[in-house]
Amino acid sequence: MHIAILGGTGPQGRGLASRFARAGHDVQIGSRAADRAEHIAAALNARLADDRAIGSGGNLDVVANADLVIVAVPFKTQTSLLDALAEPLAGRIVVSCVNPIAFDDQGPHGVDVAEGSAAQQAARILHRSTVVAAFHHLAAATLEGDDPVHDETVLVCGDDADAKAVVIDLAAAVAGRGGVDAGPLRNARTLESLTAVLIHINRQHKARSGIAISGL
Repeated sequence: MHIAILGGTGPQGRGLASRFARAGHDVQIGSRAADRAEHIAAALNARLADDRAIGSGGNLDVVANADLVIVAVPFKTQTSLLDALAEPLAGRIVVSCVNPIAFDDQGPHGVDVAEGSAAQQAARILHRSTVVAAFHHLAAATLEGDDPVHDETVLVCGDDADAKAVVIDLAAAVAGRGGVDAGPLRNARTLESLTAVLIHINRQHKARSGIAISGL
Protein backbone atom coordinates (compact mmCIF):
# COMPACT_ATOMS: atom_id res chain seq x y z
CA MET A 1 0.00 0.00 0.00
CA HIS A 2 0.94 3.67 -0.37
CA ILE A 3 0.86 4.92 3.22
CA ALA A 4 1.30 8.53 4.37
CA ILE A 5 2.01 9.25 8.01
CA LEU A 6 1.07 12.70 9.29
CA GLY A 7 3.20 13.32 12.34
CA GLY A 8 5.75 10.95 10.91
CA THR A 9 8.61 12.83 12.54
CA GLY A 10 7.41 12.00 16.07
CA PRO A 11 8.33 8.80 17.94
CA GLN A 12 5.13 6.91 17.11
CA GLY A 13 5.14 8.02 13.50
CA ARG A 14 8.79 7.06 13.04
CA GLY A 15 8.18 3.63 14.53
CA LEU A 16 5.14 2.91 12.37
CA ALA A 17 6.97 4.13 9.26
CA SER A 18 9.83 1.73 9.89
CA ARG A 19 7.54 -1.24 10.51
CA PHE A 20 5.41 -0.59 7.43
CA ALA A 21 8.46 -0.09 5.21
CA ARG A 22 10.02 -3.33 6.43
CA ALA A 23 6.79 -5.10 5.47
CA GLY A 24 7.14 -3.82 1.90
CA HIS A 25 4.72 -0.89 1.94
CA ASP A 26 5.49 2.41 0.19
CA VAL A 27 5.75 4.89 3.08
CA GLN A 28 5.91 8.69 3.08
CA ILE A 29 6.29 10.68 6.30
CA GLY A 30 4.88 14.18 6.44
CA SER A 31 5.48 17.26 8.54
CA ARG A 32 4.57 20.91 8.52
CA ALA A 33 8.29 21.41 7.88
CA ALA A 34 9.31 19.36 4.84
CA ASP A 35 13.01 19.67 5.67
CA ARG A 36 12.42 18.09 9.07
CA ALA A 37 10.57 15.19 7.44
CA GLU A 38 13.46 14.76 4.99
CA HIS A 39 15.97 14.63 7.85
CA ILE A 40 13.97 12.01 9.77
CA ALA A 41 13.41 9.91 6.63
CA ALA A 42 17.14 9.89 5.92
CA ALA A 43 17.84 8.64 9.44
CA LEU A 44 15.23 5.89 9.11
CA ASN A 45 16.50 4.86 5.68
CA ALA A 46 19.99 4.42 7.05
CA ARG A 47 18.61 1.41 8.94
CA LEU A 48 16.60 -0.06 6.06
CA ALA A 49 17.45 -1.87 2.84
CA ASP A 50 17.60 0.39 -0.22
CA ASP A 51 14.44 -1.11 -1.70
CA ARG A 52 12.46 -0.12 1.40
CA ALA A 53 13.35 3.57 1.39
CA ILE A 54 10.93 5.90 3.17
CA GLY A 55 9.95 9.10 1.40
CA SER A 56 9.12 12.47 2.90
CA GLY A 57 7.57 15.85 2.27
CA GLY A 58 5.14 18.40 3.52
CA ASN A 59 1.81 17.08 4.80
CA LEU A 60 -0.06 18.09 1.65
CA ASP A 61 2.55 16.48 -0.59
CA VAL A 62 2.64 13.07 1.11
CA VAL A 63 -1.13 12.54 1.09
CA ALA A 64 -1.47 13.25 -2.63
CA ASN A 65 -1.05 9.61 -3.78
CA ALA A 66 -1.70 7.76 -0.52
CA ASP A 67 -4.10 4.83 -0.30
CA LEU A 68 -4.21 5.16 3.47
CA VAL A 69 -3.21 7.98 5.82
CA ILE A 70 -2.09 7.59 9.45
CA VAL A 71 -2.66 10.52 11.80
CA ALA A 72 -0.07 10.38 14.60
CA VAL A 73 0.03 13.97 15.83
CA PRO A 74 -0.53 15.41 19.32
CA PHE A 75 -4.23 15.85 20.02
CA LYS A 76 -3.88 19.62 20.45
CA THR A 77 -2.74 19.97 16.82
CA GLN A 78 -5.21 17.56 15.23
CA THR A 79 -8.00 20.03 14.46
CA SER A 80 -5.84 22.59 12.67
CA LEU A 81 -4.04 19.86 10.70
CA LEU A 82 -7.18 18.07 9.52
CA ASP A 83 -9.11 21.25 8.76
CA ALA A 84 -6.40 22.12 6.25
CA LEU A 85 -6.37 18.63 4.71
CA ALA A 86 -10.08 17.78 4.63
CA GLU A 87 -10.37 18.14 0.87
CA PRO A 88 -7.14 16.27 -0.07
CA LEU A 89 -8.13 13.43 2.28
CA ALA A 90 -11.60 12.99 0.78
CA GLY A 91 -12.20 9.38 -0.25
CA ARG A 92 -9.21 8.03 1.70
CA ILE A 93 -9.00 5.67 4.65
CA VAL A 94 -7.65 7.73 7.55
CA VAL A 95 -6.35 5.92 10.62
CA SER A 96 -6.32 7.85 13.88
CA CYS A 97 -3.87 6.76 16.57
CA VAL A 98 -4.18 10.08 18.40
CA ASN A 99 -4.47 9.86 22.18
CA PRO A 100 -6.08 12.78 24.06
CA ILE A 101 -3.91 12.46 27.16
CA ALA A 102 -2.94 15.04 29.78
CA PHE A 103 -0.67 14.89 32.82
CA ASP A 104 -1.10 16.26 36.33
CA ASP A 105 0.38 15.52 39.77
CA GLN A 106 -1.38 12.14 39.75
CA GLY A 107 0.02 11.16 36.39
CA PRO A 108 -1.48 10.60 32.92
CA HIS A 109 -5.22 10.72 32.33
CA GLY A 110 -7.62 10.85 29.41
CA VAL A 111 -9.20 14.19 28.58
CA ASP A 112 -12.77 14.82 27.49
CA VAL A 113 -13.38 15.35 23.78
CA ALA A 114 -16.65 16.96 22.70
CA GLU A 115 -17.18 14.41 19.93
CA GLY A 116 -16.39 11.51 22.27
CA SER A 117 -12.87 10.70 21.08
CA ALA A 118 -10.07 12.03 18.93
CA ALA A 119 -11.09 9.56 16.22
CA GLN A 120 -14.67 10.80 16.26
CA GLN A 121 -13.42 14.36 16.08
CA ALA A 122 -11.37 13.39 13.03
CA ALA A 123 -14.46 11.77 11.47
CA ARG A 124 -16.45 14.96 11.99
CA ILE A 125 -13.80 17.08 10.29
CA LEU A 126 -13.09 14.53 7.55
CA HIS A 127 -16.70 13.79 6.70
CA ARG A 128 -15.74 12.67 3.19
CA SER A 129 -13.08 10.25 4.44
CA THR A 130 -13.43 6.91 6.23
CA VAL A 131 -11.90 7.12 9.69
CA VAL A 132 -10.66 4.07 11.57
CA ALA A 133 -9.00 4.09 15.01
CA ALA A 134 -5.99 1.83 15.65
CA PHE A 135 -2.35 1.54 16.85
CA HIS A 136 -2.93 3.37 20.16
CA HIS A 137 -1.23 0.95 22.52
CA LEU A 138 2.12 0.19 20.88
CA ALA A 139 4.98 1.86 22.74
CA ALA A 140 6.98 4.16 20.47
CA ALA A 141 10.25 2.77 21.83
CA THR A 142 9.13 -0.74 20.89
CA LEU A 143 8.10 0.33 17.40
CA GLU A 144 11.41 2.07 16.78
CA GLY A 145 13.39 -0.99 17.88
CA ASP A 146 14.48 -3.85 15.69
CA ASP A 147 12.92 -6.73 17.61
CA PRO A 148 9.66 -8.30 16.39
CA VAL A 149 6.53 -7.33 18.30
CA HIS A 150 5.30 -10.81 19.15
CA ASP A 151 2.85 -10.46 22.00
CA GLU A 152 0.73 -7.38 21.36
CA THR A 153 -2.69 -7.01 19.73
CA VAL A 154 -3.73 -3.98 17.71
CA LEU A 155 -7.32 -3.07 18.56
CA VAL A 156 -9.20 -1.55 15.62
CA CYS A 157 -12.44 0.47 15.76
CA GLY A 158 -14.50 1.77 12.86
CA ASP A 159 -17.94 2.07 11.34
CA ASP A 160 -17.00 0.88 7.84
CA ALA A 161 -16.40 -2.88 7.73
CA ASP A 162 -14.26 -2.83 4.59
CA ALA A 163 -11.97 -0.06 5.83
CA LYS A 164 -11.66 -1.74 9.19
CA ALA A 165 -10.65 -5.00 7.49
CA VAL A 166 -7.89 -3.17 5.60
CA VAL A 167 -6.47 -1.81 8.85
CA ILE A 168 -6.76 -5.17 10.62
CA ASP A 169 -4.69 -6.72 7.81
CA LEU A 170 -2.20 -3.85 7.95
CA ALA A 171 -1.70 -4.43 11.70
CA ALA A 172 0.06 -7.71 10.89
CA ALA A 173 2.96 -5.63 9.56
CA VAL A 174 3.44 -4.18 13.03
CA ALA A 175 2.40 -6.75 15.63
CA GLY A 176 2.67 -10.53 15.51
CA ARG A 177 -0.85 -10.99 16.86
CA GLY A 178 -2.22 -8.69 14.16
CA GLY A 179 -5.39 -6.67 14.50
CA VAL A 180 -8.68 -7.41 16.21
CA ASP A 181 -12.06 -5.85 15.48
CA ALA A 182 -12.90 -3.82 18.59
CA GLY A 183 -16.27 -2.51 17.45
CA PRO A 184 -17.64 0.76 16.10
CA LEU A 185 -15.76 4.04 16.05
CA ARG A 186 -17.43 5.17 19.27
CA ASN A 187 -15.33 2.57 21.11
CA ALA A 188 -12.23 4.60 20.26
CA ARG A 189 -13.01 6.63 23.39
CA THR A 190 -12.13 3.58 25.47
CA LEU A 191 -9.02 2.71 23.46
CA GLU A 192 -7.66 6.24 23.71
CA SER A 193 -8.25 6.53 27.46
CA LEU A 194 -6.67 3.14 28.08
CA THR A 195 -3.39 4.57 26.81
CA ALA A 196 -3.12 6.60 30.02
CA VAL A 197 -3.30 3.37 32.04
CA LEU A 198 -0.50 1.83 29.96
CA ILE A 199 1.68 4.91 30.39
CA HIS A 200 1.21 4.67 34.16
CA ILE A 201 2.08 0.95 34.18
CA ASN A 202 5.14 1.45 32.02
CA ARG A 203 6.45 4.29 34.15
CA GLN A 204 5.90 2.37 37.36
CA HIS A 205 7.56 -0.80 36.10
CA LYS A 206 10.06 0.78 33.67
CA ALA A 207 8.55 -1.42 30.99
CA ARG A 208 7.05 -1.27 27.49
CA SER A 209 3.84 -3.15 28.16
CA GLY A 210 1.02 -3.35 25.64
CA ILE A 211 -2.32 -5.07 25.11
CA ALA A 212 -2.78 -8.74 24.28
CA ILE A 213 -6.25 -10.23 23.77
CA SER A 214 -6.43 -13.83 24.93
CA GLY A 215 -8.85 -16.60 24.05
CA LEU A 216 -9.14 -15.93 20.32
